Amino acid sequence: MTTKAFDKPDYIKVQNADFDMAVEYQRLRDVEVSDGAVVVFVGLVREFSQDKHIKSMFLEHYPAMTEQALQTIVQEARDKWPLGKVSVIHRIGHLDANAQIVMVGVTSQHRNAAFAAAEFIMDYLKMRAPFWKKEMTTKGDFWVEAKASDNDAAAKW
Repeated sequence: MTTKAFDKPDYIKVQNADFDMAVEYQRLRDVEVSDGAVVVFVGLVREFSQDKHIKSMFLEHYPAMTEQALQTIVQEARDKWPLGKVSVIHRIGHLDANAQIVMVGVTSQHRNAAFAAAEFIMDYLKMRAPFWKKEMTTKGDFWVEAKASDNDAAAKW
């Protein structure tokens, strides 16, 4: 499990437990009064993927690599946009369909930077963070392969 202190600008955590959006939103708001924008993205385990009905998903990771990858992605966002606080929470383990899987939250003085940074972090997280996903479906269990659309999304940055 990776954690940074609550009073620091970045909060990066990989965990089995679900997260509470009210708590995470307040964590983002408690940093800088000059930030006028808060953007939060939450990804869920979809019930359908291509032609398969997903019952659940299992996520694995390599902790040392994952921590470094997430910190690097957040720093790259900071290098591109003027950001206040950044939060990234990613769950691992067994997750049922419709469960929260990931949260990216960003604050900035202006909305354009906050929206762009949140999208950038999510796009790069999907491509560069070492998580392995296995879908348990009505047609069997399948490891999730990288998608061309994810590559295209990251390439635009």
